[in-house]
Amino acid sequence: MFKPLSLGFLLLCVAAGPAQAQRIYKCTDAKGRVYITQTPPPECLGRPTDVLDRKGSVIQHDEGQLSEAEQARRAAEAKKKADEAAAAKEERRKATALLNTYSSEKDVDDARARAIKENETAIRDAEKKVGDALKRQKELDGEKEFYAKKTLPAKLQQDIKANEYDLKSQQELLESKKKQVIAINAKYDEDKKRYVDLTRNVQKH
Repeated sequence: MFKPLSLGFLLLCVAAGPAQAQRIYKCTDAKGRVYITQTPPPECLGRPTDVLDRKGSVIQHDEGQLSEAEQARRAAEAKKKADEAAAAKEERRKATALLNTYSSEKDVDDARARAIKENETAIRDAEKKVGDALKRQKELDGEKEFYAKKTLPAKLQQDIKANEYDLKSQQELLESKKKQVIAINAKYDEDKKRYVDLTRNVQKH
């Protein structure tokens, strides 16, 4: 059975021994007992082991056989680190993109104004198309009166369905564009805040 020896004694033995005897092994068994030997001790089989050179420096580390729980824990730690690194990389990318997009707070305000103006134009366009569709709906309803007791012509049926589809689409678009005003302001509020924070940090350094 292997007996643990002092590290100092083993280093002296290694230094005085043949050139090939340049390694010693250090490990801890399941009971917490530390082993320092010239050959891998069986008590540490499958357990983390350090290989030391004749100066006492670690030149190799063997993790041994990890339990399923330990493997899962390390895998979780590795995933967490990878996720954090990816998130940090994405934040750096966003910061760089923001600083490349704006050169001043005024640039942010100008971009907001352009986005709001474009959205207002889209709202007016959708409102006009909704109005046109409602007008067309009245015209089609008038045509339907001529066929109160008859089957509607196929062309009229198609026109009615097409107009209903257009009306619904434009109403949904209009509602979406109206809600978008809030999203636009929120976006540029956040951009401005981040721009101010980033430029302050640059100035401090």
